[in-house]
Amino acid sequence: SGDGKANQYYLRGFNLDHGTDFAVSVMGMPINQRTHGHGQGYLDLQFLIPELVEFMQYRKGPYAAEVGDFATAGSASIDYYRKLDAPFAQASIGENGYLRGLVAGSAAIGNADGNLLYAVEWTENNGPWVLPESIEKFNALLRYSQGTRDNGWSLAALAYRAQWASTDQVPQRALDLGLISRFGNLDATDGGRTSRYSLSGEWSARTPQIWTRANAYFIDSKLNLWSNFTFCTLGCSPGPGDQFEQADSRQTYGFNLARTWYDKLAGLPADFTLGLQSRIDDIDAIGLYTTSQRQRWATVREDSVKESSVSLYGEAQVQWLEKFRSVVGLRGDAYRFKVNSDNPVNSGEVSDHIFSPKLALIFGPWAKTEYYANAGYGFHSNDARGVTARVNPDFRDAANFGATVDGSTPLVRAKGYELGLRSALVPKLQTSLALWQLDLGSELVFVGDAGTTEPSFPSRRTGIEWANYWTPTRAITVDADLALSRARFRRIDATVPGSYIPGAIERTLSLGATWDDGGTWSGGMRLRYFGPRALIEDNSVRSEASTIVNLQGAYRIDRKTKLSLDILNVFDSDVSDIDYWYESQLAAEPAPVSDIHTHPAEPRTLRLTLRVSF
Repeated sequence: SGDGKANQYYLRGFNLDHGTDFAVSVMGMPINQRTHGHGQGYLDLQFLIPELVEFMQYRKGPYAAEVGDFATAGSASIDYYRKLDAPFAQASIGENGYLRGLVAGSAAIGNADGNLLYAVEWTENNGPWVLPESIEKFNALLRYSQGTRDNGWSLAALAYRAQWASTDQVPQRALDLGLISRFGNLDATDGGRTSRYSLSGEWSARTPQIWTRANAYFIDSKLNLWSNFTFCTLGCSPGPGDQFEQADSRQTYGFNLARTWYDKLAGLPADFTLGLQSRIDDIDAIGLYTTSQRQRWATVREDSVKESSVSLYGEAQVQWLEKFRSVVGLRGDAYRFKVNSDNPVNSGEVSDHIFSPKLALIFGPWAKTEYYANAGYGFHSNDARGVTARVNPDFRDAANFGATVDGSTPLVRAKGYELGLRSALVPKLQTSLALWQLDLGSELVFVGDAGTTEPSFPSRRTGIEWANYWTPTRAITVDADLALSRARFRRIDATVPGSYIPGAIERTLSLGATWDDGGTWSGGMRLRYFGPRALIEDNSVRSEASTIVNLQGAYRIDRKTKLSLDILNVFDSDVSDIDYWYESQLAAEPAPVSDIHTHPAEPRTLRLTLRVSF
């Protein structure tokens, strides 16, 4: 829905539209935004520069004590390089007005191990849409570091801004009737602008007995997003139409402290970790407005919010036997929500806390195979506005406007279980298999599009995942990941027609292969399959499956120069990136109609990149 807006994620039976149940940090900074104007846990990684990522620690489930809010389905911790082998300049050109430039490098400054990493990125793109996307994205980074990641420190400043025009999802009937083309739109003024500026620092000192680390951060971020998903329920020509603006302006600051002791317990090898975390989201203005052609004509609600949390966690790992160890963790989180609303009835202050125990048992290896069992609790917070809400503020919902509503549960518990194995028994093949289950106490979340809460129910997701990484030769790498899942509400009432969770994908497959022998030519392929899924609780409406294949080929002109060609959606698959089921009203229709609303995957696209190192 516009390259400036947050991406969509699928993991363990979740349609993570806004990131509510997948936590991500970059250089120690939490990226998920609490009580966000567009959606709870809003996870926008558009500022990330892929070429600078050195590593990512990726976890599934709520089993790690050091991660808390939103880390129910999983989490990822991403870090940039501190030093590049050589500076480089990179330029890309592609179809539909795609242009991208990147300059990055590092320089020795200060003492012998001091380095300044720098990068500047610029992107423009119109996409295949009838309405040009007109995206303009600017990104910059400065990171000064001394020492190593284990024994050293760094300071980083990041700057990002973008603006774009959106082609949002459209009703299938508008395509079937020929009112618009596959890449057309029904509101040419949808789009957005966003910015993110941050300062962060980290420090670490490690000896054979103790490892101490700390980081602190300050983030200033803004988003103005104009969307129109229902079109004419408020009338079009005459009438203002249904476009609305979601606005968010905030400062986020916090810190993380942790110390690990490497010692013994009753003579057995062990390590113990204690950590303290704190975060404050100081939201100057968060609002939902009705608009026409991006001009506000009424306010649904407008608030200022201060949401703070403090977390303490501990974890102990003990090697009980040569082939048996355990990891036990406990995390405690305390939250305070304070909302000042334009309607005083919806203002308020609420506090809550939650404890999350964790346990992992690891057996082996036997025959190069390790077995494990995980169990643990996690949670996600709900939007502060939903927590303190007492009346429905949405005047567009005439039947319920001003009606009494129940506030959201501040902190929603998750409970996970997992059995699995990791094996290198087959030469040159690493494989893992996991059976898992995840229960959520409630899927009650604040709906940013409506400015109020929408009741949901306790849920259960179960599944199996099989991941493989094969290196048959030094030059060839193949990876394959298959996931099957089942997502259902555990309890429902007469307000919904069934127990299916809309949007929860049941089958996914990722298959990739790369070839690089260090010579002149290299290449790769990646296939992504999303299976069909229910779009309504009784499973009477389902989306279709989609398969996308991307290719890349590269030619090394000389030791410092490389030319690569990306072919995205190589088979030009006519599939959807996302489908929803809800009511909307076209200009010629007398009343709203329930329909599939779809957003197409982009067609076959070619992009050429030249990279020169210095």
